[in-house]
Amino acid sequence: MPASAAAPGFTRTLLERRLKKWGYSHITDDATLVATEMVTNAMKATPGQAIRFLCRWEHGGIYLAVWDSSPERPTPARDVECALQDLDVSEDGFDQNGGRGLHIIDALAIEWGYRPDPVARETGRTGGKWVWARLTATPPG
Repeated sequence: MPASAAAPGFTRTLLERRLKKWGYSHITDDATLVATEMVTNAMKATPGQAIRFLCRWEHGGIYLAVWDSSPERPTPARDVECALQDLDVSEDGFDQNGGRGLHIIDALAIEWGYRPDPVARETGRTGGKWVWARLTATPPG
């Protein structure tokens, strides 16, 4: 899919349908949040380029992965302990947000990581990576 503003919503819709079909509707909120954070990061890393989304059922859970053409390693935003005097409530800093996606993924997934694109390595192309996460999912009943 193109790395556009529509990509996270499209991913969410696809994943919701797949989880319902597999009987995993009970983890839809966590799974869609993880997937849309990964897609959003890919979209920001490679605007307008192609990205890929993969969802796979595994015994005891699901595997989510997003590919983008950027070779840059995903780096979580620095944890900052905020004190009242450190808050930036100026007009310039008031709307700044973001940078917490990997922390959200870390909190919801049993494990996550990234790896350089193995196809790029085999073909000699440069760049590209897969960011992946595993979520526990036991079907109800």
